[in-house]
Amino acid sequence: MTLEKNPPTADTPTPTGTAPVVVRPGVVIALLVISAFVVILNETIMSVALPSLMVDLDITASTAQWLTTGFLLTMAIVIPLTGYLLARFPLRGVYLAAMSLFTLGTLIGALAPGFEMLLAGRVVQASGTAIMMPLLFTTVLSIVPATHRGRMMGVISIVIAVAPAIGPTVSGIILSALSWRWLFWIVLPIALVALTLGALWVRNVTETRPAKFDLLSVLLSALGFGGLIYGLSSIGEAASGNAPVPVWIPLAIGILGLVAFVARQLQLQKTDSALLDLRTFKSKSFSLAVTLVVVVMAALFGSLVLLPIYLTDVLSLKTLTIGLMLLPGGVLMGVIAPIVGSLFDKYGPTPLVMPGMLVAAAALWGMTTFDESATIPWIIAVHMTLNLGLGFVFTPLLTSALGSLPRPLYPHGSAIVGTIQQVAGAAGTAVFVTLMSVQAASSLAEGASAVSAVASGVHLAFLTGAIVASAAVVLAFFVRKAPAPDDAPQGEALPVH
Repeated sequence: MTLEKNPPTADTPTPTGTAPVVVRPGVVIALLVISAFVVILNETIMSVALPSLMVDLDITASTAQWLTTGFLLTMAIVIPLTGYLLARFPLRGVYLAAMSLFTLGTLIGALAPGFEMLLAGRVVQASGTAIMMPLLFTTVLSIVPATHRGRMMGVISIVIAVAPAIGPTVSGIILSALSWRWLFWIVLPIALVALTLGALWVRNVTETRPAKFDLLSVLLSALGFGGLIYGLSSIGEAASGNAPVPVWIPLAIGILGLVAFVARQLQLQKTDSALLDLRTFKSKSFSLAVTLVVVVMAALFGSLVLLPIYLTDVLSLKTLTIGLMLLPGGVLMGVIAPIVGSLFDKYGPTPLVMPGMLVAAAALWGMTTFDESATIPWIIAVHMTLNLGLGFVFTPLLTSALGSLPRPLYPHGSAIVGTIQQVAGAAGTAVFVTLMSVQAASSLAEGASAVSAVASGVHLAFLTGAIVASAAVVLAFFVRKAPAPDDAPQGEALPVH
């Protein structure tokens, strides 16, 4: 069965003769961007708070880590469902559901009397967070003309890259004066305002179509992506001998579940009823861009996790200092993102992605020089260089990937990109931390000091990242701007009845 060029809108009432309300995309997208920034910020905001939580709640480090692992697991399970949700339900309802879940989870976290309730709050938060980025992608693709998408996707790149990057900084600043509960209390009123404004401003500006819910696909997705994320997240603990279960078990479950999930989707998409339609990968632009996104996200999240460990264990810096050191890189990426988007609209992805990957690879090679004598200005400069390179890559890749798809595949493409980002981030973190842990243990066995051992492990991790990024530069030469599908939006405003 072929994809419908203009699928029916499930939620649009029969016209009654009244004039349609003209919805400008700017207001809706601005609200979605702000909301997405707030919810994505919470993906990394808890990492710095774990030591305080361990003392306050009397829990071990492995238990406290579940506040981050549980968040990532929930994201991995929910994001694949967003393709179905966005295809079946109207934009306004999905947005209100996502922000309601996030707001409720934030309130639960703020009031949590113990670890179990706090973990429940994080899971509810993550359920709402998982929906926001695919929702934002799909909205932009549906209502922004192809000639202006680069600029708009540049703004979205701020959410994808900057929000997780500054999460530890925000957390460090708050925790320097207040308790961990304020990580929730400060976010709560912002979430409530976003929810209220969404109820007033968001309209159903995207198309919906009848879609079947396949429970078996959901279960296989949870096993596949959940197993992979949990297994990858446990590799670092396994390297230090603290993993609760042998790491191969969740990885094996994840791989088998993912194979079964893909087979199920290939079967269902013949009748346009797949939970996650894999026909997106028939687009060469989409497939190539997604491959590079894996490398970029792995490098970003791997460095985000490894740098604080290095700065703490090798240079003995305080949490607040570390957060402030990482802030300029995140700010730089946010500043250049809209500029890169505008350049994409004019020149396409090729002249942006190639130099961006070269700069990112060069920065990772620069990180291999981080040792016991590295200076703070040098570390900040190299980190900013990495973010500069990645900033030139994010927007062109995402815009090229998603813009090459026909309209009915927008929700599925958005869900796939969101899922890939989570898996790649977990994989990058796992690889970097594992290499560091194994090398550090080997150095200790050879008689090196604890500081020298960690420095040696950090060097190996960044060396591996630099080699992989250098290889990815070759792929960057093949990125091209795909022609917009015939059913891409052409106007700047959509009439909504």
